[in-house]
Amino acid sequence: MFKRILVAIDGSRTSQHAFGAALDLAVTHQALLQPYYVVESGPMYLDVPGYDPSSLHSSLMEQGAALAREAADAMKTRGIAGEVVTVEATASDDVATLIIKAAGAFDADLLIMGTHGRKGFQRLILGSVAERCLRQATLPVLLIPSASGAAKENAGA
Repeated sequence: MFKRILVAIDGSRTSQHAFGAALDLAVTHQALLQPYYVVESGPMYLDVPGYDPSSLHSSLMEQGAALAREAADAMKTRGIAGEVVTVEATASDDVATLIIKAAGAFDADLLIMGTHGRKGFQRLILGSVAERCLRQATLPVLLIPSASGAAKENAGA
């Protein structure tokens, strides 16, 4: 049913659960999988003497590279074809829009994302990339809630 799956990853526990679901679906459907990581640079300027934003930028890029290697290794272990894509967002980029565009460019027939399940003031302030993707998407979106891994983690304890 699904032949091309894009999964948004960010290194969080919720994202790990979404990636796990994407791996399982890719195996089941013999689908091509594209993990997609956005390095959010954001405004990296502070008017502080001696502050060097390049160290923060380098750290974010290293985190993205490590996450890409881990995803590629997990895909290889499970025999899943595909390529991890890492992009760098500028301060003016909307991450949700980047994800939706990437899904279109990949010709994905399913988008998988984790959702933190924030409510109220926290959601208002932090926003929700998953919700914005869901509103913009023209393809099926599978949202994996943050609590999805709780049962597995508690069973293993």
